Amino acid sequence: MRSAVRGRNTSSVEVTNVGPTGFWLLLEGREIFLSYKEFPWFHKAQVAQLFEVEFFPPEHLYWPKLDVDISANSIEHPERYPLKFKSKP
Repeated sequence: MRSAVRGRNTSSVEVTNVGPTGFWLLLEGREIFLSYKEFPWFHKAQVAQLFEVEFFPPEHLYWPKLDVDISANSIEHPERYPLKFKSKP
C-alpha cells in the first residue's frame, strides 16, 4: 500500500534551526541565517516566539509575539543597510 501524496507546502517562511549564535530561516526556498549579534532582539527570545513568523510578500517578515518587523532584503544584503541597531551591554 502506498501513502497518499501530500499537498504542497503553503508556508513560504519557517524557522528550520535554532542555535547558540542565531537561527536559520527558510524563506521561499532559500535559507537565511540571522545571527543574534546582527539581530539582538532575537537573542533572549523563547524558541516558540522565533517559530511564530509571518511573511508578507514581497519581503516583509513579522514576529508578532516579539513585535519585530524586518525586511528580507536587509537580512540578505546587510551591506546595503549601514545603520545598525546596537544594544547596551
